[in-house]
This record gives sequence, structure tokens and C-alpha cells, in this order.
Amino acid sequence: MNALYSLFTIIILVLFVFLGVWGLGLYSVFGIVVPYVAIALFLGGIIYRVLKWARAPVPFHIPTVCGQQKSLPWIRTNTIESPYNTLGVIARMVLEILLFRSLFRNERVELKRAEKLVYGGNRYLWLGGLAFHWSLFIILFRHLRFFTEPVPSFVLFIKNIDGIFHLAVPTLFITDIIILIALSYLFVRRVIYPQIRYISLPSDYFAVFLLLGVVLSGILTRIFYRVDIVKVKELSMGLFSFHPTISEGIGVSFYVHLFLVSLLLAYFPFSKLMHMVGVFLSPTRNLKNNSRMQRHVNPWDYPVKVHTYEEWEDEFREQMKEVALPLERE
Repeated sequence: MNALYSLFTIIILVLFVFLGVWGLGLYSVFGIVVPYVAIALFLGGIIYRVLKWARAPVPFHIPTVCGQQKSLPWIRTNTIESPYNTLGVIARMVLEILLFRSLFRNERVELKRAEKLVYGGNRYLWLGGLAFHWSLFIILFRHLRFFTEPVPSFVLFIKNIDGIFHLAVPTLFITDIIILIALSYLFVRRVIYPQIRYISLPSDYFAVFLLLGVVLSGILTRIFYRVDIVKVKELSMGLFSFHPTISEGIGVSFYVHLFLVSLLLAYFPFSKLMHMVGVFLSPTRNLKNNSRMQRHVNPWDYPVKVHTYEEWEDEFREQMKEVALPLERE
């Protein structure tokens, strides 16, 4: 039911765009106002969340490690799994951000022989997540050609590599296929596994369906319901330069795609998708595991006025004498 609620929400939003653009002709609203509002929510939300996380105290030294900490010289240490210096933390963060190393190694828990817990990785989940994130990055990188003139050569290079298989006109990009397969796997995984389905909320399915909607609408706009790319680039560069203009004949499918992209931007800072930014501020990842070499002192500690036992005894001395309670000082 959670998946159906999210799917119906996306369908209603798409119909809303059709009604606004095709029925009422609100091209400026969906082509200019909605993108600017979404960008403002995206930037403002990210700044708010980052500042809120940055102000959160870290009273304990809590790096998550699964390797030997540096201690005595003759004990072999693991400088990536248990980094004790800044270089080790950077290496660990790079592997985590670019290759999802922790997901590769430690996602599955199984109970074997009724008394032993065994931890392991989920190779399919790791591969699906890696394929989705890298495909999304390349797709976003390719879209830089809509915001630059002339288009940088490295953007064209990535575009040509991604579209190396010219199976259709226009070109069918490799990342379009990969990201559809990856998102489909992430959705099916939530549905077929009872444990994951039990903890999945409507917001989890909504994010997956929204991303699928963005990808599918982009593919449909480029291949099946083709639009004037020149006019689309004029609108994109106008939005980027704060001088937007709406051209005739772009097509409803483009506005559907643009609206779903805008919705994704506006939704991003207030959803679990913010893990893309939050991983950089996670104390379980960005702290050094050097507690044996350096004492961690809570930086948020401050002097607290205390009421000692001696002061308490002086305050209630007469009452304690009346009930024959022992006194440390007469």
C-alpha cells in the first residue's frame, strides 16, 4: 500500500502538469516559476540542514571501525578501516563516497547454527547502488551542455563515450539503460523482501518513483516525444542567467520532465536523499580512531555550578541532627 500511495501521488502530479500546461497554457509557471522556487528550496534546505548538523555536538569519539587500531609498534594496524591520521580518514572517505565500501562489506546479517551471527556484504545491492549513483552523476554531467555555450570539450567527450552505441536516432545512452535497471532493482528489492518491505515508508517509495519519473520522462522527451533542443537550451541558459524566456512549441513532455526535476530538487533537502551531503558530516566516518594516542575531550563541556556534599550538609545540619543522621563534620 505504501508503494501504491507513492505511485498514485506521482501520477497525480504528472496529470497536474498536463492540466496546467496543455489545458491552461501555464507555460511561464511551469517553465520559470516552478524551477526557481525549486532551486531556492534546494539551496536553502541544504544550507539549513548543513548548518543544523554542524551545530550538533559530538560529545563522544564514535568512529565506526572494523580493523585493528594503531597501538604498539609490533601490532599490525589497518590504516583505512581504522584510520589514526587525517590521510587515513581521507582515504576511507574517498572509498566510501566513490565505491560505497561499507555497503560492499557489511550489509547482511545471518544467524548460523543457532548461536553465531555472521556479517557479510550484499553484492547485488552494492552493484545496484553503485550503478545508480554513477549513472546519475554522468547524466547530470552530460546535461551541462544545456547550460554552457560553447559546450566544453570534456562534456562532449563524456557524452560521446556514454552514447558510443549508436543504436537509435537520437542516440541511446548507456547510462539511461543502466539507471533504469538499477532503480527497478532497488524498487523490486523493497517489495519482494519482507524485512525491507516492513520498514519501508511511503517516502522511500516516493523517492524511487520520483527518480524513475525523471529518468523515464527524460528518455521519452528525447526519443519518442521529441522537442526542439535549441529552444530547450535557450530556456535553460535563460534560467541560468536569470533572463528566462519561454519559446513556442517546446512540448508538454519537456514541462513534465522539468517539473519532476524541480520536484526532486525541492524534495531533496527534506528527505533521505540528503545522505549525499550528510556523509561528509558523519562523525562515524570523518573522525580519526586515535583514542589510544590522544584523549578525546568533549568540546561542548562547560563549567557547571555544583552543590557539594559538604555544602549540602551545612545547609541541612540542624535537620540531620534532629533525626540522628551521621554527620561528617560536627
